[in-house]
Amino acid sequence: MTDADSSLIPLCNSADLKEGGLAVPFDVVYGGQTLRAFAIRFEGLSHAYLNRCTHVAMELDYQPDRFFDDTGRWLLCATHGAAYAPDTGECAGGPCRGGLVKIELSEKDGVVLWHPTHLLRALAF
Repeated sequence: MTDADSSLIPLCNSADLKEGGLAVPFDVVYGGQTLRAFAIRFEGLSHAYLNRCTHVAMELDYQPDRFFDDTGRWLLCATHGAAYAPDTGECAGGPCRGGLVKIELSEKDGVVLWHPTHLLRALAF
């Protein structure tokens, strides 16, 4: 691991993210609050977002770790029906107020890594 990689946090094995399947949940500190986040795979790439609808600050999943609609094309808020693009988090319809907060991921050697920032940090242990 290089110095540039030292701040990356292993999230899961790449194989854990199935195309349009269940998300891998994880906790982050954002704006001083501990919040849930989730990682998914869409069109072969891994993506992650805060699990927080932009319409009303509620978690999106209608069942644990299920975010995709029946077509596998959109991420849906189970409470209000807001739809988000899985690759960008942008609002695609419904009562959204902007896009989801995206969390940068990368994959290396079969592992999904997330990139903390000054606004988005790992929980302190």
